[in-house]
Order: sequence, then C-alpha cells, then structure tokens
Amino acid sequence: MKEVNVIYWSSTGNTQAMAEAVGAGVEEAGGKANVMEVSAADVSMLKDTDSFALGASAMGDEELDAEMDDFVTAVEGICAGKTVGLFGSYDWGDGEWMRDWTDRMTSAGASVVNGEGLICHETPDEDGLSECRELGIQLANA
Repeated sequence: MKEVNVIYWSSTGNTQAMAEAVGAGVEEAGGKANVMEVSAADVSMLKDTDSFALGASAMGDEELDAEMDDFVTAVEGICAGKTVGLFGSYDWGDGEWMRDWTDRMTSAGASVVNGEGLICHETPDEDGLSECRELGIQLANA
C-alpha cells in the first residue's frame, strides 16, 4: 500500500478541506494518506517517498505563509525526481502565488502533477473537492 503525505497550512479551513479531499482520493485509490498540518510535519518524512502533496492558501501579496514557505524551502532540497501535488485556496488575485510555487518546485527538479497547482476560490465547492480527490488518486498512482 502506497503512503502519501498531504501536508498543508490553512488560515480559514478552506485549504484544510482541500487537504482532506486529497487524502480521501489517495485512500479511494487504495493508498494510505497521512494528512497533517505543516506544524506537525518534518521534511525527513518526504525523503524516502516518491510522491506527496503540499497545500497552502495565498497570503498578503499572493505569497505563502512564512511557516509554509520555510517548509517549502527545505523541501526544495529533496524533491528532485519526485511527483508533487500542489493545492490551495485564495480570496483575491489571480493565482500568482500558485504559479510561483509551481515554478519553485519545477526548478528544484520535482514533477508537479498536471503541470500546475490546483486552486479553489475561497471555500471549495463540490467540483473543487472532486478535483482534490482526483489529485489524491493521481498521487497514489504516481
């Protein structure tokens, strides 16, 4: 059974709902999902995996929260050759933070699922949650 870590940061609960849906997709595909807040995660958990997911909502001027940004910086050192699913919610802007995040992961050698992060405007609707579950299925099968 493949284990997939789904690590997220959420300020309002929207990205947490997305993380839980990604985890549900992993389990639907027969894998084991480890869904946790970034404060409970350690980069060492990702070193021996071939796929994982990271989620965060947009903050300030469309950027990652400082805690998640620090974690992502550490992940950049170990993600070459890995499949990474990126997801998050936002309230304003046009998704620049996710494009920047995708570029960071790709530049570090990761393969981002579908070539881009999955974003939902504010609270994810059923279509958004369905896309999150599909992301989980893709990660479980990567």
